[in-house]
Amino acid sequence: MTENVRAALALVARGEAALGIVYSTDAKVEPGVKIVAPSRQIPTPPIIYPVAATTTAKAETADYLAFLRSSAAKAIFEKYGFKFLISPTT
Repeated sequence: MTENVRAALALVARGEAALGIVYSTDAKVEPGVKIVAPSRQIPTPPIIYPVAATTTAKAETADYLAFLRSSAAKAIFEKYGFKFLISPTT
């Protein structure tokens, strides 16, 4: 048992643990691990990361949220194994 997924991933990457259960998106960017049972073989609900601006958000927040809805952001998310749930606006 570890405190979080990143700690488990680090133990496996350093060879201090033989196996670990981590998010596939984390495992894909860690060169010191090998995925042996992809998450699609383990029944789990999808993880959704919602995003929104708060009422006290800075003006730049609107630009950032616009970027997150762009084709460029979609390409980055998909490169790292995430699914893009909306149609890009640009």
